[in-house]
Amino acid sequence: MRLLRAATLTTPDPEATAARYAGWLDYSVVERGVISADLAASWAAPAAEGRVYVVCRPASGAAVFIRFVAGEPHPDYAPLRTFGWAAIEICVEDTLATYARMSAPDCPFEVIGPPRELDGMPMIFPMQVKGPDGEIVYLTQIRSDSPGMALPRAESAIDRLFILVLACSDLAASARWLQGALGVDVGPVMAITYTMLAQAFDLPLAVKHPIATATHQGDCFLELDQYPAAAVERPAHGGALKPGVALATFLHPDLSSVSGWIAPPSVREGVVYEGRLVGTLSGPDETLIELVQA
Repeated sequence: MRLLRAATLTTPDPEATAARYAGWLDYSVVERGVISADLAASWAAPAAEGRVYVVCRPASGAAVFIRFVAGEPHPDYAPLRTFGWAAIEICVEDTLATYARMSAPDCPFEVIGPPRELDGMPMIFPMQVKGPDGEIVYLTQIRSDSPGMALPRAESAIDRLFILVLACSDLAASARWLQGALGVDVGPVMAITYTMLAQAFDLPLAVKHPIATATHQGDCFLELDQYPAAAVERPAHGGALKPGVALATFLHPDLSSVSGWIAPPSVREGVVYEGRLVGTLSGPDETLIELVQA
């Protein structure tokens, strides 16, 4: 069972953002609405009540969603400089073809990481872009599986969200929390050349950055990045969802085994929830983790 269900991003204009994802990433709108008071309360974000949202899915039809929720930008927020949900990762059929698309003069996405093979990870071929809302998107071609790890193959040119990237103040502590709270497996820490982080923090490219991945029954769905000492907590407006990637939504086999809810889980409707029991936790570095009963 693949656990990743959705990522929620804040944006000043969900409709405009959804249109960009439709035009350049081949996503389509599957739901529109406004955030209810009880859903906002379950996120500890009462200011999200009444905010417009738009849910999109990939051209392949995979049931993994990106949800855009209206919210004001924060003047002190800088992408790749704060702890919390740092990026979404989407699988693509051909990274070089995707790079050509993202490099078009009229493309609203800025290439911040050209295609590059990673140290000791020949099975993936990633690139990275930044959207107009400051969101960071990895676009990754899967070449093969890693031992003990199943990675999805794209079924459309630009396909499903398959990994969320967590920027950690303490990678080891985040790993322990995820293992204890969600029952996932966290792999060994690797130190890699991480061009984007080096550029974001003005560090020499030779500096290695620790990362690890989290899996459930072989499904790799999280990347944990140890952020440099200069990183800070993510700023947010009072009572609002945080800027950037605000919320991760995962399927979970047994919500009754989980404790520490922001509010008691309740049944929710809509394309992301499908009438299932849903609750939200506040995880490491104040990350919001929404769980949907599988």
